[in-house]
Amino acid sequence: MPVYVSNLGFPRIGPRRELKTALESCWSGKTGRDALLETARTLRAATWRRQQALGLDCVPSGDFSFYDQVLDTSVMVGAIPAAYRSLGAPDSLDVYFAMARGTQAESAESGCSHGRGGADVPAQEMTKWFDTNYHYLVPEIGPRQRFELTTTKPVDEFREAKALGIHTRPVIIGPVTWLLLAKPAQEGFEPLSRLSDLLPVYVELLSRLRDAGADWVQIDEPALVLDLDDAARAAFRTAYTEFAERVSGLKLMLATYFGGLGDNLDTAVALPVAGLHVDLVRAPEQLYAVAEKAPTNLTLSLGVVDGRNVWKTDLAAVLDRIEPVAARRTKLLIAPSCSLLHAPIDLALETKLDPRVKDWLAFGVQKLEELALLGKALNNGRESVAEALATNAASIAARRASPLVRDPAVRARLASVDAGWSVRSTPFAERTVMQRAILDLPPLPTTTIGSFPQTAEVRKARAAHGKGVLDDAGYNAFLREETARAIRWQEEIGLDVLVHGEFERNDMVQYFGEQLSGFAFTRGGWVQSYGSRCVRPPIIYGDVSRPMPMTVDWWRYAQSLTPRPVKGMLTGPVTILQWSFVRDDQSRADTCRQIALAIRDEVTDLEAAGAKIIQIDEAALREGLPLRRAAWQHYLDWAVEAFRLAASGVRPETQVHTHMCYSEFNDIIAAIGAMDADVISIETARSKMELLDAFATCSYPNEIGPGVYDIHSPRVPSTAEMEALLTKAGESLSATQLWVNPDCGLKTRKWEDVKPALENMVTAAAALRARIRAY
Repeated sequence: MPVYVSNLGFPRIGPRRELKTALESCWSGKTGRDALLETARTLRAATWRRQQALGLDCVPSGDFSFYDQVLDTSVMVGAIPAAYRSLGAPDSLDVYFAMARGTQAESAESGCSHGRGGADVPAQEMTKWFDTNYHYLVPEIGPRQRFELTTTKPVDEFREAKALGIHTRPVIIGPVTWLLLAKPAQEGFEPLSRLSDLLPVYVELLSRLRDAGADWVQIDEPALVLDLDDAARAAFRTAYTEFAERVSGLKLMLATYFGGLGDNLDTAVALPVAGLHVDLVRAPEQLYAVAEKAPTNLTLSLGVVDGRNVWKTDLAAVLDRIEPVAARRTKLLIAPSCSLLHAPIDLALETKLDPRVKDWLAFGVQKLEELALLGKALNNGRESVAEALATNAASIAARRASPLVRDPAVRARLASVDAGWSVRSTPFAERTVMQRAILDLPPLPTTTIGSFPQTAEVRKARAAHGKGVLDDAGYNAFLREETARAIRWQEEIGLDVLVHGEFERNDMVQYFGEQLSGFAFTRGGWVQSYGSRCVRPPIIYGDVSRPMPMTVDWWRYAQSLTPRPVKGMLTGPVTILQWSFVRDDQSRADTCRQIALAIRDEVTDLEAAGAKIIQIDEAALREGLPLRRAAWQHYLDWAVEAFRLAASGVRPETQVHTHMCYSEFNDIIAAIGAMDADVISIETARSKMELLDAFATCSYPNEIGPGVYDIHSPRVPSTAEMEALLTKAGESLSATQLWVNPDCGLKTRKWEDVKPALENMVTAAAALRARIRAY
């Protein structure tokens, strides 16, 4: 039997971010929903045709989304909280975008994003999809949740492709993973207990897909790579037994990814499904165990090309590993390790990359080309693609031997580091007394996380400078005026600790990577972070060092404009690592330590210039946590060491802040304490301060800024709402510990959202201070 080539999913943003443009145009009211829907149809058709042209035997459908695939599933099964149901029909874009972004009647952003009737509803909670930088909307499930098939999106898109003459394999998120990702609507409730009520909706969906002509359906169950208890394993058996009994004539491809099946292998191979996909990039060691235990009639899909990184696949090495399996099994597919959602789309769009580095890379399109080559080699013998294999081997060898990847000075410095480099000279209890005396801040000091809106004018000036239309002097003058305006406004509304706004920065990782050695950057290597938010991760190809200061001049200028403290703003080593495409020829820990030393140099230079507060953002620390608990401690040891290596070169009087994005802090609270940052700011607005429980439970001693303003939504929270959140925070932490700040940076928002929100925040802090003084 031949080996077939398949894909698990393709990026939906479009080669030039066409979906982002269409979404934001619709949200702003510039264009209508018909234009958005037409852009979506065009993108889907182009994606299907492209994959078909690349030689795929199995092209996915249903992987498109206007915002997030988990949100799609929640809406599809009717898991729409009551607050949103009044905004329109359950299958409407009003409801969908309100769940994603919130809704507010007086907001200028009406258009696609807001419902009818003047409702004021916050967005659903958002967090990271497993250990990626992709965000999903967290389902909220209660004991009385009624499930129903609200939309038939997978069926509709299958039929849409079929009308174009393309027979696809629909993709849906599996019921067990979806429930395991959900949060309970009330304390003590277990969403997985609702599985029996949810399964009939899935049965109806699968039946409709079969009736529409689908022969295979891909059901993504990445939860199978997690640590599962007996109840979760039993849930998988219950779900797939019911599908087998109630939906005949349809083959299910159970897709796992982001890790190995491990102790869930016996569960997975015993499920009554027709196919099983396994990730052999993240967990290559599982290949032979899976091949040995899988029934002979089970079609295996082998994820042999990395869906999450950008390096070319060593095709000969892959063939060496899977040819013995292909010789023994009659039903075999090859595929990327996971959906290509996490990879840039097409390397052919990159015309400015160093050709030596470009030769080492493969983006989404190129990864599918690699799979097509592997398929030909497996089906027709290596000699049938001998020239292509030789070219690939030469590229792999060139990268290994290139002097671009190794810097002896960086390696010598790293070897000289000892334990004393990562320890503050004075304990926090003594440092905080010194810092308070110097800073002289009020109780509940107010600040922001760092960035201010990157307006159309800022983006226009940056583009003009990049094209050479605006010279360096003109561009710097523009940036200085934007910075000065931001400083003046922060003083006017009464913020206590200011930021310079980061108008010179294109991205919190890219800005630093462009000034560090060992990094390369793309022009069109966009990947989706959430909704319309796209990022271009840097590519770390070599040893990392800092040739010169990166932020000192901008901090010095901003501080010269005000007597109030201005924070020095840096991105931490773990976040730079996590939000980059990282070299795979040495350990991630070693690469992170190299970055940490570069950031350490910047920290000490900021302190020497006079900075009294320096923020080192580690938004991605929790994101990097391995999916299996047994591997946690090793990661946390080197990740915390890297932060401390970056932060510990300063005097005790210098206050070090850090910031973390949506995270389950219970998992890593001991590591957060070990970071020994003087102040940590965290995202808590969407969870209504629930995330503070971990800090209260462990009696966290340092200072905390729990976010009181959800910046991922255009909605402006009221002063009363922020006061309530701060009051709730005060139930878990002492007033002397608390700072007041938004959830995250404000780069993606508009000034018309930001100004009233921050004014409300300052007013809320003042009200709480008055109450504290009254006692």
